[in-house]
Amino acid sequence: MLVWAVASQKGGVGKTTTVASLAGWLQKENLRVLVVDTDPHASLTSYLGYEDDKLEHNNLFDLYAMKNLTREGILHCITHTVHKGLDLIAASMTLATIDRQLSGRQGVGRILSRSLQLIEDCYDVVLIDCPPVLGALMVNALVASSTIVVPTQTEFLALKGLEGMVRTFTVMQRANQSVHFEYLIVPTMYDRRTKASVQSLSYLQTHYKEQVWDDCIPIDTYFRESSAKRLPLPLMDPSRRGAVAYHKLLRFLVERELNRNPDKVTPQLAAILADDGSGE
Repeated sequence: MLVWAVASQKGGVGKTTTVASLAGWLQKENLRVLVVDTDPHASLTSYLGYEDDKLEHNNLFDLYAMKNLTREGILHCITHTVHKGLDLIAASMTLATIDRQLSGRQGVGRILSRSLQLIEDCYDVVLIDCPPVLGALMVNALVASSTIVVPTQTEFLALKGLEGMVRTFTVMQRANQSVHFEYLIVPTMYDRRTKASVQSLSYLQTHYKEQVWDDCIPIDTYFRESSAKRLPLPLMDPSRRGAVAYHKLLRFLVERELNRNPDKVTPQLAAILADDGSGE
């Protein structure tokens, strides 16, 4: 089972859209995918058609509140969505208090990692939507992941946010030599008609080189429509350019993992590389 965190210390760069779109393609490919919403604002939870106050005893806060992690307890925190094979661990506003709730607890940074290990036979991929704030929620997501996807809007302020995210990786690795983060920068909201987008993409490719995906996610108004319909774009209309771009990203990530973490790639997931891309 692969675990991908989608993280950035800047809001509005496409984190939730990235998780929902990748999850939509995985579900469309008949794979087993779990999405974990670790942002107290619960945007991903809402995107998939749920309200955090309706899942009061079936969410991520309950997972963190468990004194002893058990497989049964973890499974109880999972919501099965209307899309077969696409499951959710929902967020709630109570997650905003999690740093205080976990204060003094042993192994606080690996709670999510240990939880996912208990259910690793249930899914091909786990996708984690991170909050933009460095705290226990983001740390747990980063530590649990085989790859961290860093969406970066192709504009100047987002580039500054990326620098902060990369510094975070460096600081955490220095603090704990056993931690090593594999990350991929994904340019998002690219508009080839604007000078700012073109210059920002060029900057990313020049300064981050092999850490940057060699393609990009374009501006697509249908992302807004899909979130309003509470339906990931690949499931609403896989032919849209934004959906097509995320399918390319998914294939790139799977191929990358086959080279770096082949033991974590299930045969079913590896098989999508032989697919024609239609998802049918």
